Amino acid sequence: MPVNISGTSYSSNSPIASWMDNRRRLNYVNIYAYIAPDEFIPLRPFILRLAINKSALQVMMVKKGQVCRGLNLLWDFELTVLPREILDFLPWIVNLVEAHEKGSPLLLQSPPHPFELNLPAVGLCNDPWTEKARLLTKNQGLCESPSVNVLGDETRAILL
Repeated sequence: MPVNISGTSYSSNSPIASWMDNRRRLNYVNIYAYIAPDEFIPLRPFILRLAINKSALQVMMVKKGQVCRGLNLLWDFELTVLPREILDFLPWIVNLVEAHEKGSPLLLQSPPHPFELNLPAVGLCNDPWTEKARLLTKNQGLCESPSVNVLGDETRAILL
């Protein structure tokens, strides 16, 4: 599937990659700083978030002549990671998108780093945090939601 890169995103300073799925819905991925050190809290950890189809109100451009049935509002995903983990996850994210596109959890490979899923009051578990990112934020007093450890093959059905 062809992927387009644009220079705008809802965090206003990071590019987004977008693609059309087999139902001609527009999907997009964005990587941005979830939390980072600043002049007020210089010891705050630097943690990234990789978001797929989050903040769907983002206006996106579609190429002329391309048929689009709108944004994919049926599936979204956010992964919170440390910067040193992000590159390891990129092939896994591609695999996640492909497995979701085919509707087959059996195609989803094990993640490169263990992660935990937040347990939402309502909805699906689609907000995993790597164990290292969760631990770092817990040590800073930044995490409040309950979570469950999810490792390896157990992630397949939950994430799709």
